[in-house]
Amino acid sequence: MSITIDATPYVWPYDGDIPVGHTALINIDWQVDFCGEGGYVDAMGYDLSLTRTPLGPAQRVLNAARDAGLFVLHTREGHRPDLSDLPANKRWRSAQIGAEIGSLGPCGRILTRGEPGWELVPEMAPLPGEPVIDKPGKGSFYATDLELVLKSNNITHIIFTGITTDVCVHTTMRDANDRGYECLVVSDATGATDYANHLAALNMITMQGGVFGAHAPSTAVVAALEAMWARVPAPSEPVPVG
Repeated sequence: MSITIDATPYVWPYDGDIPVGHTALINIDWQVDFCGEGGYVDAMGYDLSLTRTPLGPAQRVLNAARDAGLFVLHTREGHRPDLSDLPANKRWRSAQIGAEIGSLGPCGRILTRGEPGWELVPEMAPLPGEPVIDKPGKGSFYATDLELVLKSNNITHIIFTGITTDVCVHTTMRDANDRGYECLVVSDATGATDYANHLAALNMITMQGGVFGAHAPSTAVVAALEAMWARVPAPSEPVPVG
């Protein structure tokens, strides 16, 4: 039995079945700096609920993906403690909005590797064996080994949760699409610091018949993942000897 997701603008995936051994769930930047009190987003003065509300759906998708046997990855954005990988213009922009990268905040140095704000929130913490991709930029492919990890695990299809929809999620999805991956964004398991930007980012995906892939709500994604788990054959009972 084929398993698909009723997504927008087409039933996902395009090739008619979610291949459990070739599908990854990538959780983008569920870090304290982006969805925790005192982090980067909070310091910039944005409505923190816009990046925290998607945590519930994201957790449900994560649990279902693990049960279904998907390859699960996580990403973190952050810079070296000496800031040698921080472009001058990126640092300047962050300073203009009162949250300079590398400066000391309530959660340690903002967007700096090894600091409390850089860590993933407990709700989305990786299990042992789930790779974490540390990245200096918005896209998860830039200056990382993500593509090598995906290729080494024979991944062809990617489901995304994460923040923010319009920046890190969109950039990674676009890059993945250009590399030939079949992509799906979980619409309510992603969020942006501006709700209109979140909606616009989802709408951009639907253009040209799905220019970067498709998007679907977590309820549809979880239902499909549960169906995938249900069709996995149960281990056979050992045959008694004698």
